[in-house]
Amino acid sequence: MKKIFIVVLFGLVLTQNTWAGTDEGLAAAQKNDFVTALAQFSAAAAKGDAKACYYLGLMYANGDGVAQDDKQALSWYDKAAEQGYADAQFALALMYDSGKGVPQNYVQAASWYGKAAEQGYADAQYNLGEMYYEGQGVAQDYRQAAIWYNKAALQGNAVAQNNLGTMYYEGRGLAQDYALAAAWYGKAAQLGYADAQKNLGVMYESGQGLSQDLRQAAAWYGKAALQGNANAQNNLGTLYYDGQGVSQDFTRAAFWYGKAAAQAYANAQNNMGVMYEEGQGMSMDLVLAYAYFNLAAVQGNTKALDNRGRVAQQLDAKQLEEAQQLSSTWKPGMPFPTKSMTWIAKP
Repeated sequence: MKKIFIVVLFGLVLTQNTWAGTDEGLAAAQKNDFVTALAQFSAAAAKGDAKACYYLGLMYANGDGVAQDDKQALSWYDKAAEQGYADAQFALALMYDSGKGVPQNYVQAASWYGKAAEQGYADAQYNLGEMYYEGQGVAQDYRQAAIWYNKAALQGNAVAQNNLGTMYYEGRGLAQDYALAAAWYGKAAQLGYADAQKNLGVMYESGQGLSQDLRQAAAWYGKAALQGNANAQNNLGTLYYDGQGVSQDFTRAAFWYGKAAAQAYANAQNNMGVMYEEGQGMSMDLVLAYAYFNLAAVQGNTKALDNRGRVAQQLDAKQLEEAQQLSSTWKPGMPFPTKSMTWIAKP
């Protein structure tokens, strides 16, 4: 799973209980007038205003109107955090978590996430859940992870909703419940979170937690696939390959397999090898088939390992050399040829 590493920028609504200079500084910052913002925040911070201290920290963290300086950012965040300002507590936790401007310290990160989380700060609740899930800075505790994910999920945090769904799906920290897993995946999917859209597609395809519906599976895989989710791209390719939930279409299957394969997704690389071996959706090319199988095999894909061995027996030395060269020099994101130089299809 993954933490949220985002701090709030100068887009907040002006609030009560701050020095007038703080609100004036925020208004200036929102107009990119950082000279005025710096002056106003500095004046308010000198009077002890926590919000002004936090925004000074942001200016130094981002290099807005001042030279970027993580140590200064840390200092100003600390002044605001000590006064209980949740935004600053979260920002301070992020610095300790990532080791930016300060030696990485998960214990300190978890502590500051906890302080902000207790004040209802959703991203801090989610990240604290991650700390408990991974056992970073705190003893690993899936139950506590689920509790904090739940708090963030109830505030609409899509990543927390997805992760809570996964905990229900796996029965980790919570009693296994496919219906609740699907419900939480659905909430995050509706918010546009690609991992959740893929997960919801899996639930519809398998019929776990809701009625099996391959058309819905294809629809949700499609949404995630368009966002670049490699797993969803591969799954969507398989639905097109098998004609499940969509009309069978080898060309579309190859298209989506190719998208996932370009991200080094091993299952998709193996599937692309099959397409080239069988000449489905493209012209047969055993050199390219071997190259794709090889890419997947070196990642530990056992099907690809067997497939590579079978295809190797059909290649001559020159064809095998080209296939091995293609796969050994390929990097994720690099375009892959659609036709090899040495393969000549048999009539």
